[in-house]
Amino acid sequence: MADLALILLGALLVNNFVLAQFLGLCPFIGSTGRYDTAAAMGLATTFVLTLSAVATYVLHHQLLVPLGLEFLRIIVFIVVIASVVQLTELYLRSTSPLLHQVLGIYLPLITTNCAVLGVALLALQQSLSFAATIAYASGAALGFTLVMVLFAAIRERLQDARIPEAFSGTPITLITAGILSMAFMGFAGFGV
Repeated sequence: MADLALILLGALLVNNFVLAQFLGLCPFIGSTGRYDTAAAMGLATTFVLTLSAVATYVLHHQLLVPLGLEFLRIIVFIVVIASVVQLTELYLRSTSPLLHQVLGIYLPLITTNCAVLGVALLALQQSLSFAATIAYASGAALGFTLVMVLFAAIRERLQDARIPEAFSGTPITLITAGILSMAFMGFAGFGV
């Protein structure tokens, strides 16, 4: 049980997919202009990332390996991720049309979020068990959501700040992302 907690904490803070491994930067920059959009995008990605990692684990170990079709892993994983995103989009459209409209183009773009595919592939590369894969995917997903929400809150505060003209817009966004990344590097001392 302690191992699962360490895996979750490691994926959440120490090896954060956005700030330490630099995966999932498109939604990180694109949908963090507003706090509510970032939180919704983070939660949708959390759901998709966790469910996709579990589904790909099961498919890999129960279908691809027994049939000797491991070479199809990436193609199968992409199809699984796209299917989970489509199911999530259909669910959001029917239960919360406003949230679906707020997320707009970013919801289908979860399919191309490299963090989602990266978690599935890295979990297999590390030969994690089923329970460890769930912990790893949950930690990565919660870390993604945490970073999205933190960055959106900072960006909203920066909109009201007096920033020199040369730094306004994209430059201050990238500088802030770099500082946030350095702050998360401080968690590397935990040895997780």
